[in-house]
Amino acid sequence: MKIFLTSVFALVILSLGAIYSAPANSMTSTIAIGSARINFTVEGGRLGLPQADISEWVRAAAESVATYYGRYPLEQVTIRIAPFDGRGVRNGRTFGENGGFISIYLGNETTAAALKSDWMMTHEMIHLAFPSVADRHHWIEEGISTYVEPIARVRAKHMDEAAMWLELVRDLPQGLPGEGDKGLDRTHSWGRTYWGGALYCFLADVEIHRRTNNHKGLEDALRGILNAGGDIRHEWELEKALSVGDQATGVAVLRPLYDKMKDQPYAVDLAEMWAELGVERNGNTVRFVDAAPLAATRKAITWGNGASANAGSAAAASGGATSHSYPAVVAGRTARSR
Repeated sequence: MKIFLTSVFALVILSLGAIYSAPANSMTSTIAIGSARINFTVEGGRLGLPQADISEWVRAAAESVATYYGRYPLEQVTIRIAPFDGRGVRNGRTFGENGGFISIYLGNETTAAALKSDWMMTHEMIHLAFPSVADRHHWIEEGISTYVEPIARVRAKHMDEAAMWLELVRDLPQGLPGEGDKGLDRTHSWGRTYWGGALYCFLADVEIHRRTNNHKGLEDALRGILNAGGDIRHEWELEKALSVGDQATGVAVLRPLYDKMKDQPYAVDLAEMWAELGVERNGNTVRFVDAAPLAATRKAITWGNGASANAGSAAAASGGATSHSYPAVVAGRTARSR
């Protein structure tokens, strides 16, 4: 299927070198999306992939983020790709210094097919689009990237809709409060940081859609924060960011929900929410029920304001959903990095 953004963003790949396959000095390429420039360097080492495949990996992630936010978050970003012996993508970290910097590791045995299904590059790029906040709020930074990443990839046609919802149904329970939980600001386990933050985003997304009759969603709040200058290069109070987001949607959702979840456990009946949204899991697949009360909200979350035009039929979406998994503590932020 033709990629939507090719008609919206000026997309250019400037290649320097043909193949990352032999030991050599670092090699740099630039991808332009609109006025944004993404400079990525593959450090010296052996990668058995053509440069075109690595460029496509970076481009697809950038395209996904630009689709969700309406533009790429920063005017210029530098990405350092370091080879390691093995397969896969790991140890992604994002920094606000020097205008925006991402460090990520790529295995020298990684295949082109594996890169096409990678989530980590998109996850790291999403970090660029939210201000740096105090360490106790790390959950909001990781939660946004965890929740938005698959949605952004679906909207850019780089991921299957059913696979996205399967991930949410399967993995979101990891973010529920357990025994002794003290709220998102005071419980810093991996599950509560990544999936607890994603749970907050999911609840906010559903509620914004409900209160605006599906005219606005979480992306409108996050775009409002970004457009007000709230990107990774700047330090904000979390309350300021949430208030700016609420102003962008015109409904008070982010701040009140934060007050409920910040310092105490907050009970959520996910099974009931899946039923209302019309998402039924059957093993490694999901089936969409368009007669469900919030089926229109499910479509709007998936595709944005043009949900009805973009969403596939329930029958088509229910078959062949693939499985995606998130390794623990291999991507994210420590101190001033994400």
